[in-house]
Amino acid sequence: MRVHNFSAGPAQLPLPVLEQAASEFTDWRSSGMSVLEVSHRGKDFVECAADAEATLRRLAGVPDSYKVLFLQGGATGQFAAIPQNLTQRGDSFAAILTGQWSKKAVKESERQGVTGTIVSDQAESGYATTPAEGSFEVPADAKYLYYCANETIGGVAMPFVPTAEAGDVPIVADVSSMYLSRPIDVEKFGVVYGGAQKNLGPAGLDVTIVREDLLGSARPDTPSIWDWKVMADKDSMLNTPPTFSIYLFGLILHWIEDQGGLEAMGRRNDAKAARLYDAVDASSFYTNPVEKRSRSAMNVPFTLADPELDKDFLAGAEAAGLKNLKGHRSVGGMRASIYNAMTDDGITALIEYMAEFERTRA
Repeated sequence: MRVHNFSAGPAQLPLPVLEQAASEFTDWRSSGMSVLEVSHRGKDFVECAADAEATLRRLAGVPDSYKVLFLQGGATGQFAAIPQNLTQRGDSFAAILTGQWSKKAVKESERQGVTGTIVSDQAESGYATTPAEGSFEVPADAKYLYYCANETIGGVAMPFVPTAEAGDVPIVADVSSMYLSRPIDVEKFGVVYGGAQKNLGPAGLDVTIVREDLLGSARPDTPSIWDWKVMADKDSMLNTPPTFSIYLFGLILHWIEDQGGLEAMGRRNDAKAARLYDAVDASSFYTNPVEKRSRSAMNVPFTLADPELDKDFLAGAEAAGLKNLKGHRSVGGMRASIYNAMTDDGITALIEYMAEFERTRA
């Protein structure tokens, strides 16, 4: 029986994609082999990877002046790769801190011998807010401005792209937990990257989009698999790529197209999130801690009026087929991750369960 999986990642995948993958799992493209078994150098897989890139470019409007890289190590790997490709030791970068992932990215970047200038830190609110437009300045000598577009743990999303604040400084955005959940103007960024295990497929794949003029400046000691120029020149196949993740990524891209593309996906995601936030806001039993302008449409945290009821809430949810609602260990409470694959039925089931639990336990 399929359940409603609210996990933050690895996350629920579209059922039609899973069914297609299952149907061709042991005999892909009439090869008599699974996609897990074919060579990444073979004609079939090269075509598969090329189709995934072409579909991504079509869906997200990725210009020809950007390279698409299929990498390993997830977004965390890019925390180190970004300064290795964009800075030399002793350089500085700018960063916006809106939660735990942006803090981790800055910490890892500073391990690479660069200095992070924090232009906005939302610690005072407990990372329940984002900066206002025009409230910070980016130093002109910063090699890049980094921010996390959607903080998975805290359910905080940046409501704007800080192009005016950045000026000529390239913007680098971690979009892991909102990747392809809505339209994106790639040309506003120098680098867009994220792990696949939210909206794009299984864990193991990072998709990085890099403006071409930012290639070719990696430090001499940068490992080849982290050197964007080397990987671009090798079509992301310097080493054996995560073939199964790329294959599923391609299927998901075509599924998104079948749903009407990113504009339709964005409208659907906003409607799902609005229903859940409305249910929380209408209740005196549940609370969302994030300021409304900064609420994520992908990750919805909420707390119960009495934390002593958390275990009972989670046990009842599990019994009702509502899985993985426990909040991150660092913040507690509940968190519903409602990525592209989460259905309207899943949202309805959660809202109905929340209402019944409140009725019987408030």
